[in-house]
Amino acid sequence: MKATLRTVRLTLAEPLRISRSTMSARDAVWLTVEHEGLTGHGEAVTSVYYGLNTTELERQLYEAGLALSRFGDPESALRDRPAGDRPPAVTAAVEAALLDLCGKRSGDPVHQLLDAKSARTAPTTPTPPGAPSAPSARTARTIGIVPAERAAAQARSLADSGFTVIKVKAGAPDPEDDLDRIRAIASAAPRARLLLDPNGAWTSTQALQLLPRYAELGVEAVEQPLAPGDPEALARLAERSPLPLIADEDAVTYEDVRRLAGRVHGVNVKLAKCGGPYAALRIAELIEGSGTELMLGCLTASTLGLAPAVHLADRARWADLDGHLLLADDPWTGIGGANGVVRASDLPGLGVRERRVGREDAA
Repeated sequence: MKATLRTVRLTLAEPLRISRSTMSARDAVWLTVEHEGLTGHGEAVTSVYYGLNTTELERQLYEAGLALSRFGDPESALRDRPAGDRPPAVTAAVEAALLDLCGKRSGDPVHQLLDAKSARTAPTTPTPPGAPSAPSARTARTIGIVPAERAAAQARSLADSGFTVIKVKAGAPDPEDDLDRIRAIASAAPRARLLLDPNGAWTSTQALQLLPRYAELGVEAVEQPLAPGDPEALARLAERSPLPLIADEDAVTYEDVRRLAGRVHGVNVKLAKCGGPYAALRIAELIEGSGTELMLGCLTASTLGLAPAVHLADRARWADLDGHLLLADDPWTGIGGANGVVRASDLPGLGVRERRVGREDAA
C-alpha cells in the first residue's frame, strides 16, 4: 500500500466564538491510502485544545503512512494495525482511510462494515420506498457567542432551512448575555430543541444558579458546564441538576467514560478525541443500559472528517455533526446536512467525494 498526505486550510464562514477562544480557520491533513488502483481517505484537523498543530499532524500521519506500507492489504492493516501511542485524531484518520478503502474493495458502505444497526432507533426522517437505509440523524447546528439579535437572526434562518436542533455556546463574561441569547433564539425558533454548551466556563456555584433558569427557558440539555479535570464534581452536579448534563472534555477516553457511566446523563463522543469509529462503538457498548446516553460530536472539519461519525449516527441520542456546515467552502461532499439532516451514503466506503485539491506530499 502507498500513503500520501495533503494539507489544506479550512476557513469558517464566520468566526466561531466559544468561552475559551475564537476560531476562524484550521488546517486539515488528509491521508490517502492506495492499493490496487483504489484509494481510501481520512482527515485529521489541527486543534489548539488537543495540542495538535499542522507540523505535528503531518509528522504523525507521515509515520502512520510508512507503517501502513508494510501491510500487504488494507484489511490486514485494519485488523492488525498496532494501537501505539499516536494521538487519537491520527488514529481516527488512519482508521477512516482504511475503512474507506476496505469498503470500496468489498463494495460495502462503512456503516455495514461497522455493522451499524439502523433499526435500533426510530428513523429521524421519512424514508421513501426503495430508498437506501443508511444511518441518518437530525444534527444540531451551532450558534456561537454572538449578540442576541444576531443569534435570533441565525436561529430564524436555521429553522427556515429545516434545522430542529440548535446548540448554543455559552460562557460569556456576563451570564445574563448568555440568557438573553437563549431567550432570543427560543423566540426566533420556538419549535427548535435547544442544547447549551458553556465549554467548561462555569463554577459549580454558578451552574447551580444558572441551570434552573435555563430549564425554565426550555433548554433540553447542557454540555460540559464545569471546567474539565474534576469529573467527580461534574457527577455531583448531575445529581442536582434540573437538566440533563453531557460530559465532553471530561469524557475523552474509554476509561473517562467508564468512570462517568451512569453518573452523568450523556457523553459527547468525538472520533478525533476517542480514536475512531471502533473506539466509539466500544464506548457506546459500555454505556448501553447505564442511564448515560450517547452524543456524537465533532470538531470543525470537512465532510471527509465528519463522514465516519455520520455512519454511526443512528446510535446516538444527540447528534452534533455540523462541523462541515460551519465552513466557507467544504472541499468534500456526500453527507448533506444543509437541511438539518446528515445522512451516510450507501455507496462503497465513506461515500464522499472531493471537490478540490490542495498541497500533496508523498508519505
